[in-house]
Amino acid sequence: MEYSRQKTGFTEVETPVLLRSSVEGAREFLVPTRTSNASAQPMFYALQQSPQQPKQLLIASGAVERYFQIAKCFRDEDGRKDRQPEFTQIDLEMAFVSWGLKESSYPRSAWSDTWRIGGTEVRDVVETLIKKIWRESENTQLPECFKVMTYHEAMSRFGSDKPDTRFGIEIQNITDHLPPEAKRSFEQSQDILECIILRQSRHPEFLAVRKKCEREQSVKLVNLTEGNSSTWLLRSKTVQSPDVTQHQQTEINEALGLVPGDCILLSRRSRVPKGGSTALGQKPIVLPEAPHFLWITEFPLFTRSDGDKDFLAKGRWSSSHHPFTAPMWEDVEALYHGEVESIRGQHYDLVLNGMEIGGGSVRVHDAAMQDFIFSEVLKLTETEKAPFSHLLHALRCGAPPHGGIALGFDRLMSILCKTSSIRDVIAFPKTSVGTDLLFKSPGVVDPDVLTQYSIQPRSH
Repeated sequence: MEYSRQKTGFTEVETPVLLRSSVEGAREFLVPTRTSNASAQPMFYALQQSPQQPKQLLIASGAVERYFQIAKCFRDEDGRKDRQPEFTQIDLEMAFVSWGLKESSYPRSAWSDTWRIGGTEVRDVVETLIKKIWRESENTQLPECFKVMTYHEAMSRFGSDKPDTRFGIEIQNITDHLPPEAKRSFEQSQDILECIILRQSRHPEFLAVRKKCEREQSVKLVNLTEGNSSTWLLRSKTVQSPDVTQHQQTEINEALGLVPGDCILLSRRSRVPKGGSTALGQKPIVLPEAPHFLWITEFPLFTRSDGDKDFLAKGRWSSSHHPFTAPMWEDVEALYHGEVESIRGQHYDLVLNGMEIGGGSVRVHDAAMQDFIFSEVLKLTETEKAPFSHLLHALRCGAPPHGGIALGFDRLMSILCKTSSIRDVIAFPKTSVGTDLLFKSPGVVDPDVLTQYSIQPRSH
């Protein structure tokens, strides 16, 4: 990080690891303390999910204009090959970032390669850092600017909010090619019909995909032959359209460029993309190793499609990123009108070959807007809002537009070391269920010790 400190004016600040439990999004690790209160109830710290609130307070204070930290973070989540309970991130925050374009030649629904949100300063710093790392460690010259894709475009073209763009297979919306009656049926249910076409001549990797799809209920597979080329849509349970004529089927085949030997993967999904991936977006393809960096922007600001957040949301809206993410300026009015599902956030993820390696956002810097999001959108109770009172106070005192990002240090190292799991680059890694086989943690604590913390063992 010497480059960032010397060249771009960042100050390294160490922030607290022991914080107060709050509903920021992920499940926390709680740390009991012998400190007591008047009610003699057990008291707990929470290990930081990230330094999100401390770094925003540093910027709001006016004492630090550009912050960074190699930060330890903790989340009580199920393990994966790229996730474990404790991890390290390159964390940074910047004051006076831009807040998005006031005018754009791109219509709202258009696909573009343009960064239309704020935080361009964060983008520039991160791209400079990543290009330097790849140049010095991989002897690879990356493009001057990384490509940009909106969440809607990524979900529509690749069925994933972290698409792998190394291979030329994209999802197609073929609803408009359907006969009128079938098309009306999809429109009434607010669904679309999507497909992936795997050409036998161009996509020899399709065999692995085909075998997986044969076991999936949400994706229907059609192997096109001379015998079924004029009837495959008629027989499809996904379309359920008995009125497809042979002429219409021929027109559809010609429009899609289908020939015998092709493999068609069909799936029905809601017209508005939700969550992190669609059924077709989860199909595995063997891909080359060349680095393809990509920014994903304009995520939905709020969601009801994240199962990891259900335990906190309890049926309410939750923040797709975290509750401090700013809406796009075009959607501020919609926010105050309660059009929750349509609001896009100034949230950006950096994706490399189908893997998210960093994520951040432009923050809400207006106290009234932040309080509105807490109270009117997320419907937090006064108890749930209490851990954010110091942040609201800081914003009321005045804070500049600010934004930041966290890059997954462990993920970056595993990529550079050519290993598939972050556990290969972590000293004393945890298992997939969060246990430490060397130190035998977590472990049972003596009941006498628990009593000092006002905690009673569960009775059997």
